[in-house]
Amino acid sequence: MEELENLVKIKQFKKEPADQNEFDGMVLAATTKLKDVSIQGLSLDSQFSIAYGAAHALALAALRWHGYRSENRYLVFQCLQHTVGLASSKWRIFDICHKKRNLAEYEGQLDVDKRLVAELITSTQELLLLVNSLQDIC
Repeated sequence: MEELENLVKIKQFKKEPADQNEFDGMVLAATTKLKDVSIQGLSLDSQFSIAYGAAHALALAALRWHGYRSENRYLVFQCLQHTVGLASSKWRIFDICHKKRNLAEYEGQLDVDKRLVAELITSTQELLLLVNSLQDIC
């Protein structure tokens, strides 16, 4: 994990032993959110927010499984290629959603459509499978 170690060297990540309870809690929270996202009557904005939260919890769980911690949401998503082998073309959806989430949180401008939310949900479900495969060897 040379790439992750390089982020430690530049103080973007911290080394911290993996914690099975923390990992399990993050995966459970993400799994619950993925179930909740399909509740009838939720607005598109709520679906986006819930699915984004699930994706972040899974990306952070993968990073923590490897013994690293970061406060930077963007880097947690960007490192999915290293933590779970997600192709960079796949994690780009999380990058797009991260930018939209920041616009909503910090500037009050949430601009999402059904297609983007559907892609986010599908990508997060794929990420859940990859993260769950880590449990078998943790």
